[in-house]
Amino acid sequence: MNVPFVDLVTQYQGLKDQIVPAMENIMSKAQFIMGEDVRLFEQEFADYCNTEFAIGVDSGTSALELALRAFAIGAGDEVITVANTFIATTLAISSAGAKPVLIDIHPETNNIDVTKIEAAITDRTRAIMPVHLYGQPVDMDAITEIAKKHDLLVIEDACQAHGAQYKGRRAGSLSDAAAFSFYPGKNLGAYGDGGALVTNNAKVAEKLTLLRDYGQKQKYHHLIKGYNRRLDTLQAAVLRAKLPYLDAWNEARRKNAARYSTLLQNNETITPIDADFAESVYHLYVIRVQKRDALLAHLHQKGVGAGIHYPIPIHLQQAYADLGYQKGDFPITEKYADEIISLPMFPELNEEQINYTVEVLKEFAE
Repeated sequence: MNVPFVDLVTQYQGLKDQIVPAMENIMSKAQFIMGEDVRLFEQEFADYCNTEFAIGVDSGTSALELALRAFAIGAGDEVITVANTFIATTLAISSAGAKPVLIDIHPETNNIDVTKIEAAITDRTRAIMPVHLYGQPVDMDAITEIAKKHDLLVIEDACQAHGAQYKGRRAGSLSDAAAFSFYPGKNLGAYGDGGALVTNNAKVAEKLTLLRDYGQKQKYHHLIKGYNRRLDTLQAAVLRAKLPYLDAWNEARRKNAARYSTLLQNNETITPIDADFAESVYHLYVIRVQKRDALLAHLHQKGVGAGIHYPIPIHLQQAYADLGYQKGDFPITEKYADEIISLPMFPELNEEQINYTVEVLKEFAE
């Protein structure tokens, strides 16, 4: 059996009758840039996230960077984030001109260890950027308390957490602003790159609309130095078609995760732990094992599409050698980076595929 890591073809076939007409409508009107579907999606996604504003941009990375710029965070400033994230998080900080300051992870949740944040705060710290990794929200109340104490901003990296909830509230509504990615493989994915920034801050939302579109509110009237970071109308149309299904897809992911965890009990595999305060949307289902690389090769040989997210922590990347961190600075992050495997996870994953994946795992252990 072949079990794909993600199956976007099956999802497309189920939505084809909605997506194709929506895209044809845009092409027939040639509304490719900042068309009506962009405005409508922004309104619908803001409503979904329980925020006042959503501003569509060309990627989750841009959403993070422009959020920092909208809050005037840049050269000389520091932003605290986590060591085990995808590099887009820190690249956004660097692109804005600020310095990423890294924190190790909590051993149970794989998210930032909030107990270590205060020790990393300096007189240059301007913001905390927690990452809801794999789709599980961070302990946001604890972060909010620290931020208020030290007069810091909080900007959520929610690029893997579309629809996730923290104590009954949506990821994205828990801070000063939050970034989402609509990369095709995300829980809510476009058919190309895309992203959005959500916020309840009207001034920040207005600044974002300028920054993403050459700094202009009216064509050829440039109020600030901006960028070309707009969400394409075609991608907005795809996202509008998909958004009504997101909660059902997330529920399917949770059921798939529960089945994995049940079948992997009494095995040497360490399965994810759901925090009491969080409802994860399982963008990824990540286990920890010994002999990870050999197991990964075995899974691939048997037709199971597994992966690693992420094999090299930020502080050990050559691109960030200038930060001055050394191997051993974040021991939990480093240990887990050698043990993690992401198993196939998508809403349409069926019991037979999960059963087969678990059988292959157990076969390796015998």
